Amino acid sequence: VQLQASGGGSLQAGGSLRLSCAASGSIFRIDEMGWYRQTPGRQRELVADISTDGSTKYGDSVKGRFTISRDNAKNTVYLQMNSLKPEDTAVYYCNAKVLAGTINSLQALNAWGQGTQVTVSS
Repeated sequence: VQLQASGGGSLQAGGSLRLSCAASGSIFRIDEMGWYRQTPGRQRELVADISTDGSTKYGDSVKGRFTISRDNAKNTVYLQMNSLKPEDTAVYYCNAKVLAGTINSLQALNAWGQGTQVTVSS
């Protein structure tokens, strides 16, 4: 199973970006999908996650500015980021809790994407 993230970039404060992350491979089912971010010297932190029924959870610092969504048919999760601030600068990683394989041989995986850099300047 692979997660391919895209959509990062550099922009000025107040702008918007949309991150995408598509899962591929031998996928039986994807449960939670989410986005995390990390800056040098700090632990990876939750930005947002979304369950199969659409229930969402956000980190306190992004509530009201970021929106997570998913397209189950495309095995893809999105992160719409608005009103970006310099403190949002980080490498953003997508994550998926995946049940991989076939019905006769299933394996639970905690899959991570490769990370995409978001840089917000003041």
